[in-house]
Amino acid sequence: MTGITAIKKFVSIASDSASKLKRIGTPFWRVLTFSPADDRILPQKALCASIEKGGLSVVFGSRFLSKIKIKGFRRYPFEEDKYPQPEGIASSLALAINNFGVTKADVTLSIPKAWAVIKTTEFPSTVKESLSDALSYELDRLTPFNTGDALYDFRVLKEEDGKLTLLIMATRADIIKPYLDALKERGINIRRLTVSLSSIGALCSYFDKEADIIFLELHENEYEGGLLLDGSVTETFTGSFSSKDYSLRADTILSETTPLVDAAKRKGGSPQIVVLMKGNGSDFKDILKLKVDLPVKIFNETDIKIKSPVSQKEISYAALGGVIEYLWPKAKGLNLLKKGIHERQKTPFALTVVLMLVIFAMLILYMVAPLRVEKKRLEEIDHQINLRKEDVKKVEALKKDIETLNEEVSTIRNFKVKSPMALDLIRELTTILPKTTWLTRIRITEATVNIEGYAESATGLLSKLEASKYFRKADCFASPTFRDAKQNADRFIIKMEIEGVKKEEIKKTSGEEQGDEEE
Repeated sequence: MTGITAIKKFVSIASDSASKLKRIGTPFWRVLTFSPADDRILPQKALCASIEKGGLSVVFGSRFLSKIKIKGFRRYPFEEDKYPQPEGIASSLALAINNFGVTKADVTLSIPKAWAVIKTTEFPSTVKESLSDALSYELDRLTPFNTGDALYDFRVLKEEDGKLTLLIMATRADIIKPYLDALKERGINIRRLTVSLSSIGALCSYFDKEADIIFLELHENEYEGGLLLDGSVTETFTGSFSSKDYSLRADTILSETTPLVDAAKRKGGSPQIVVLMKGNGSDFKDILKLKVDLPVKIFNETDIKIKSPVSQKEISYAALGGVIEYLWPKAKGLNLLKKGIHERQKTPFALTVVLMLVIFAMLILYMVAPLRVEKKRLEEIDHQINLRKEDVKKVEALKKDIETLNEEVSTIRNFKVKSPMALDLIRELTTILPKTTWLTRIRITEATVNIEGYAESATGLLSKLEASKYFRKADCFASPTFRDAKQNADRFIIKMEIEGVKKEEIKKTSGEEQGDEEE
């Protein structure tokens, strides 16, 4: 049981450590793999042409450092309640590009929801690596079109319980191709093909990035909308009003939105309803709020907070959303021209290589710079030494002279301390010897003093000599003492040592004296 507990504890610690490392390492990895051509910093221009009943709406915008700006809007009217023909779209769009003064811009074409099919479906997770091929094979089962005569794209909404949930948008290629050909003849290449509901969903998601939204665009007699979950359109609906009465219209909307509300709540969401309409919709909003137990918001020109030099009262939501869908990096729009083929994005390592080279260069500099500094210092020290060599030699010669003089002074001082001066010894003898005593000979060596002479009593002199601070071991028995009758005094020879002299020096002196006597 203890072993199992230990294993569980180890697994828990390892899991926590892995989570912490991931939190720390993810931002660092993002920096290393950040591309200078990233959509968040790369300046871009975009133009969206929205095909609508009775007209063409064109919006021109740009982005720099994630700031989106609307630079122009044009609407070209056509026959009411009918979609414009390809030639009319091409000429109008060419005129708009000329009016905007656009030289280079990526063009998006937004088509009506009536021309497209938008739906969600599920695939087993086993086909994740070949999802494009699987969708191409199953497209005729999922939509009214087959792969050869359709333009389509998809996005994976979620993956759980071994299943992939996909959002699919598709349209007939023969409907779109005449428009693409007519535009190409005018020198206009379409980079993206999207659906109006997808663009409107991107617009709503841009202005409220956190909430789940049921968006609804109201026209005079028609409506269309969808459900936005996590920024992606997951459900759509379209229809017509049978009455102009706001209460009846609210009932119609309620019947369309109730399934979407239930779908959002099943997924843990709490959506709000956003109504996109021109003019004052406060009356409709109040009636709709009474019938729907959800927050209701009217989206109008006051909510469009993008910087724009043009009036936004008549701007097309679909065209504006198409520009945002292209310029906003977090938009989850689809491009039907891709036909489900998604190129796997390669991790950009350009910045990584540059940073690694910079770090490597700094490391080399960090290692080499101190060595070069120390080398310079050594060279400077050598230079200063060479400049002062003569002075050093003079100083060394003076030091040697000082040492020699110090040795001589020390020798003299030692000699003076260790060996009392002969005059001091003679003065001491003169002081301590009685007046009746006279000397005939004094011999002073380094360690001893020998005196010869006459005294009334030779033995009486020994105590006086021993009491002196200069002498010790006075001895008169080294040679015989005898009485001189003529002088009426004792003739003596006394030998004594000098106080403070080492024994070695005394022995040396005694040896020298014996040698002298033998000679």
